[in-house]
Amino acid sequence: MMTGIGPETALTRLRKIKHWIGLDQAIGFTILGRGWSSLAGLVTILLIARFLSLDQQGYYFTFGSLVAVQIVFELGFSFVIQQMASHERAHLEILASGEIRGDERRHARLASILQKTVRWYSIAALLLFCGLLPVGFYFFASHKHSGVEVSWQIPWVLVVFAATLTFQIDAIFAFLEGCGDVALIARTRFFQAFIGSLLAWSALILHHGLFSPAMMILGQALVGLFRISRRRELLLGLLRRTVGDLKIAWFEEVWPFQWRIAVSWISGYFIFQLFNPVLFAYRGAEAAGQMGMSLSISNAVLNVGISWITTKSAPFGVLIARKQFAELDSTFFRSFTQSFVVTLIGCLVTWLATVYIYQRGIPLSHRILDPLAMGMLLMTVAVNHIVFAEAIYLRSHKQEKFMSLSVANAVCMVLSTYFLGRVYGARGMMAGYLAINSVIGLGLGTWTFVTFRRLRDVS
Repeated sequence: MMTGIGPETALTRLRKIKHWIGLDQAIGFTILGRGWSSLAGLVTILLIARFLSLDQQGYYFTFGSLVAVQIVFELGFSFVIQQMASHERAHLEILASGEIRGDERRHARLASILQKTVRWYSIAALLLFCGLLPVGFYFFASHKHSGVEVSWQIPWVLVVFAATLTFQIDAIFAFLEGCGDVALIARTRFFQAFIGSLLAWSALILHHGLFSPAMMILGQALVGLFRISRRRELLLGLLRRTVGDLKIAWFEEVWPFQWRIAVSWISGYFIFQLFNPVLFAYRGAEAAGQMGMSLSISNAVLNVGISWITTKSAPFGVLIARKQFAELDSTFFRSFTQSFVVTLIGCLVTWLATVYIYQRGIPLSHRILDPLAMGMLLMTVAVNHIVFAEAIYLRSHKQEKFMSLSVANAVCMVLSTYFLGRVYGARGMMAGYLAINSVIGLGLGTWTFVTFRRLRDVS
């Protein structure tokens, strides 16, 4: 006679499983959002293959690479905002109504962070729009290749406009995450991904494919604005608060940390975003499209895996502010192990799928990199996962230890991408990408990580 499992026993087992894999509400919504993005990305890839030509696909993904130049205008400010807010919020109580209780000095410093954020991002957004728009027009007009004429001008204008909106919204999200709204923002990002995907698919199906990136970003902006409006009591209260002499002395307290973050952020563009523009310029839109689609797939794998770490960034800051280093390390290494396993599984499944698609001669094989190049790309994803996790841990201490490594990595990647890309195409690029990130990122980065922890624990 079989005995059924009682509801309490089943619930207990479910809780144990959730604890074992490190799943909390923030991670759950982040994985849901990124999982949706991955699934939606697969649908988008199929729709791109169905409704866009190979040349149009190249423009589609190169739009994204050029828009990523907003890193130059962002200067790593969002991560700094999140960490600064989390360190102040550690000594305050923020109610659901938006009311803040606790030390007046901490309250004023939190307000000054938001006020500085709004001022800076308003100026940076204007600079972004006025700078990015003509750069895109010059790039695409200067690198036309033989083939069918592609109407890219109006879609490019809309992409830049939409990116400018989300540029400002993401800064407010970073602040709210620092204030403890990690799960709330994770849920919002899921709805952003959902609505953005629906709008992008509509553009593709209606044969307006190059409008798809702009529609996706506009959908994200609309959802973001709605979420910000729901937290207006907290935000408006802080914006209206007079801080006087209690404001954060930005250049003394923050700038020594931020300028290093800014250099690392800018270096990141040259490390991760040059592939599509270089291939577009020297190998044509088709080659850029194959690279862009492959990067989209690999980034989806990385984004899901790293969720266990990114959702802990603000809590890390709180633990550091309270000097609870033992709990910090325990949380970090547990989350890192869980996330790295997920990333490795994702990389393996993706590579096996690529091999299958090529062996079967499925038409999608013409849209992505070959198994060798894809394999090197996915190996680099696993390497980058480790480096990203270590960087988040270190930066949660309001210190930037990876700046010199980021600059060295960027210089090597620019040279590698340019010379190997021109001569050997995507395979050459991926070989250089894997080698440089393994030696500089993983090797020197891990040495820096271990050294920092040893010196901190000694002091």
